Amino acid sequence: MKSNPIQHTASKEVYSCPVFRVTEDEATDNKGFDMKRSIVRHRGSAVMMAVDKKNRVLLVKQYRMPADRYMWELPAGKIDEGETAAQTAKRELIEETGYRAKKWKKLVEYFPSPGFVQEKMTVYLAKDLTEGEAQPMEDERIESKWFTKKELTEMIKTNKIIDSKTLIGYLYWAKL
Repeated sequence: MKSNPIQHTASKEVYSCPVFRVTEDEATDNKGFDMKRSIVRHRGSAVMMAVDKKNRVLLVKQYRMPADRYMWELPAGKIDEGETAAQTAKRELIEETGYRAKKWKKLVEYFPSPGFVQEKMTVYLAKDLTEGEAQPMEDERIESKWFTKKELTEMIKTNKIIDSKTLIGYLYWAKL
């Protein structure tokens, strides 16, 4: 395996909050090309694609302040310190929807915006579900609903689903 020709030369934290932190970083390659970037540092997220026995997909609807709209999306959550993505997926599915799954399978992992965000998202398929009571965070108002493949495909075509985790997770699973 080739070594990375990029050498990181400096990193300074300029902002920190419970969800992420921001650093100002500098790097150079082996030919003297210098780079400076502001990077949003994030532990990563787990995304849960719960599919029931009727092959329907569970989405949650919640207000997303940066997008300034309510969005139907796959449930997801930030990986807490000391957790793996799989542990986060199991915890977050219960918190956001109340469901527990007996069968888990990693579908795909990706960087949603690698130009300035370090976050990696891992999408898991959750099956063999048991219903329970949701335990959302204090500042979350979450509605959940089951959707058929036909309904989801139409929602994607008409831009009613526009977030990357739901698009990637669903399209990877459905193999459209």
